[in-house]
Amino acid sequence: MLRIPTIRRRTLIAQVLLGLAWPSGPTLAAETLRGAGVEVVAEASEGVLVLRHAAGTLRLRLARGGGEGSVHDHEDPTLGTGRQLRLRHEGGDETHVTQYRDLPFTLVRTLLRNPGAEDRLIVRDRLADGNLQLTDPGGAVRALGTAGLTEPDGHPGSYVFLALADPASRRGLAAGWLTFEKGDGILFSGKDEGRTTFGAQNDYGRLILRPGEQAMGETLALGLFDDARIGLERYADLVARVQDIRLPPQLDGYCTWYSRPHGGASDSEHIAELAAFAADELQPFGFDFVQIDDYWQDGARREGPAKVFVRHNPDGPYPDGMAPTAARIRALGLRPGLWYMPFAADREDPFFADKNHWFAKREDGSPYWARWGGTSLDLTHPEAQAYVAETARRITRDWGYQYLKLDGLWTGIAAQLLYVHNPYKPDDLGQALVHDPYQTPIQAYRHGLGILREAAGPDVFILGCNVSQNMHSFGASMGRVDAMRIGPDNGSAFESLRRGPWHGSNRYFLHGRVWYNDPDPIYVREQMPIEHAQLIASWIAISGQLHVSSDWLPGLPPERLDLLRRTLPSHGRIARPVDLFEQDLPRIWHLPAPDVGTGLHVVGLFNWDDAEAVDIVAAVSHIGLPEGEAWVAYEFWTHQRIAPFRDELRVSLPPGSCRVLALRPVRPHPQVLSTSRHVTQGIVDLESEQWDPDTHTLSGLSHVVQDDPYELRLDVPHGFKADSIQVSAGVASLHAHNGSTLARIQQTPTGPVQWSIRFTP
Repeated sequence: MLRIPTIRRRTLIAQVLLGLAWPSGPTLAAETLRGAGVEVVAEASEGVLVLRHAAGTLRLRLARGGGEGSVHDHEDPTLGTGRQLRLRHEGGDETHVTQYRDLPFTLVRTLLRNPGAEDRLIVRDRLADGNLQLTDPGGAVRALGTAGLTEPDGHPGSYVFLALADPASRRGLAAGWLTFEKGDGILFSGKDEGRTTFGAQNDYGRLILRPGEQAMGETLALGLFDDARIGLERYADLVARVQDIRLPPQLDGYCTWYSRPHGGASDSEHIAELAAFAADELQPFGFDFVQIDDYWQDGARREGPAKVFVRHNPDGPYPDGMAPTAARIRALGLRPGLWYMPFAADREDPFFADKNHWFAKREDGSPYWARWGGTSLDLTHPEAQAYVAETARRITRDWGYQYLKLDGLWTGIAAQLLYVHNPYKPDDLGQALVHDPYQTPIQAYRHGLGILREAAGPDVFILGCNVSQNMHSFGASMGRVDAMRIGPDNGSAFESLRRGPWHGSNRYFLHGRVWYNDPDPIYVREQMPIEHAQLIASWIAISGQLHVSSDWLPGLPPERLDLLRRTLPSHGRIARPVDLFEQDLPRIWHLPAPDVGTGLHVVGLFNWDDAEAVDIVAAVSHIGLPEGEAWVAYEFWTHQRIAPFRDELRVSLPPGSCRVLALRPVRPHPQVLSTSRHVTQGIVDLESEQWDPDTHTLSGLSHVVQDDPYELRLDVPHGFKADSIQVSAGVASLHAHNGSTLARIQQTPTGPVQWSIRFTP
């Protein structure tokens, strides 16, 4: 197989999207492009595109109107073969519509030209507007975007992505921007005489084309799907392909910021105590890192945190410097992490007194600053770029930190703080003056992140924080960070606790594809009801998003510490919210198991109302379970076996509580129904399971943790009785409990254990 180097492959993809790699075709008035289940009829002279799919029809009118069109055959090493329509508009701009044969999305992009004698300034660029008609909608269409779940006209716009779907059938449109090289893509929806409307534009802030120059706009992906959730997931997969995103292994760990009584940055004494405790008590369960937050750095606190990050505060919590603490954490086998603001400065700090030329400027020549973020570095200036690199190198290579939490990222765009504002809101993007005015704010920001990553090195895990400060940093960070805080700060109070799940649900499809979603820490502290602690810990575990705690771990009671053990590590699989288009904060999550022949499915049920109980009734087909089966279930926290059911699942949830069910198809022989190691009840620990009908033996391989008693909760049909158990390590015994048969394995080293249970029929 011919392998194309990454740089050349990216170039070829760019040429395809730019329309540069293929020979020209015939001029046309109308043309039909076909892809994976989609047909695009282009009426060039009218500037109209009609996307047809079994799920519905999207009719778009290009903002530039019609023009002369031509079609080109082409092939791309990553995206496959297809056809591209190039539509040349009056004034010289072109719209390129590409339909790949095996791609369920239609890609639309604009080639911007300046045929004049003076610079051309583009602040915002409207791409297209139209309307959506779904096939046999079972209910009103809902919009899902960065504003959450709303009516189509219930938000002013969404950054990066938008789904328009019928909640009953899930049919709908999944739309999203694939590239963010110069601009930020925005999507709109509304209602017009009973029709659902759709629109798309790029915000550049300041894109300047010199005379005779051209630039390619960003690429929009449009797809119609029988299940718009699948469409959003396929969109995220496509972003990863186009941007060549390759994520490192997911990490789970600790952040000092919210800890009581040692929050903020903690200090050298207490962080050493906590790290040693975590290494002993949590590392065997999947705990990876300890991250120090704000208050370690030097400088005065003006307009937010102090902002001299190349040195520590000698009178602060780490008087001996940051390197000794990193070394102590590494010596325990954990990864040390550090918070800082890479693109923020303080124009009043003496450290920056002779560096005024490093800053973005206002029109009057004064440094550009924003609330909390302080003064924005000009990421087009070579000296500011060098400072970004120097800071990253010092923290990672000199001090030894291997996990970076990058806060205030929007300061690299030199725009307003809009915290917390998730829907689209026009701001002052591009109004700041910079050293190189021919770089857009998004372009400079992405370049700055690239400089930082190269300086830090390939083995440093980079977490961005956070998109809600200004949502222009949302898409612009894709492909530049390993994880992203996808929402604002949370807290252990119930209303604050819901913020992470809300953001993590409507952006779930990005997790594990574009980056790892960080919904901010979970809390299991004694001051909160145990039901609330189980709720947030279980949601993190089922959704699979970043598991970061921020309690004082050495002070947790055993039963609270055990909540962390039962939800570590992240399972590394794809979970999906069932009622994404029905509930503003989904109550049902479905996690299929690895293919080990067990038929295990895990369903998490969540009541996000701390005042009212809720009855959940869900058809097995709607959840995603195979139809035609009878199902038996086990609930993890209450240790209850749920009697077999067939067509629908019914569970009552008390206020502010959850239930986590392991479900198996009913079988005529014994099988594992649940395990005790992890709340997912087999997904992270049960590697294999087999039933031998000749010897009436159930056997398998489980991964266990030393000194952590391990249980197999068995579903034993009438007519069978567990007779004996054998294990490759440790001590095992059989027990009866609440009508279930339990196999307990103890006194084992950490690692795999083979087991076999013989039954008497």
